[in-house]
Amino acid sequence: MNMGEMLDEIKTRAREDSRLCREFLDTRKQPDPLKAFCEKCRQLGYAVYEMDLIDAGEEFYAAIKRSTNGGGENSPVLKGEDDFYEMFFADLEI
Repeated sequence: MNMGEMLDEIKTRAREDSRLCREFLDTRKQPDPLKAFCEKCRQLGYAVYEMDLIDAGEEFYAAIKRSTNGGGENSPVLKGEDDFYEMFFADLEI
């Protein structure tokens, strides 16, 4: 399972369980929120580590850039599309 699939599965679980959702939202209040988030994911059995999460977002964004106009300077700027962590919370809070 890739990072996007894991995050989607975790997000679905959090939406179905209000306690789990609150626990994820509370990770954002920690001194190192990304670390706390990843630790919570691992407690649930998902191998989510900080650098893997960051790298997955950057790889996803790079693939989008390459597929648009050959990835040149005319490629659209997709703000936030490279940040799976922030996208997770944006989707969770909807």
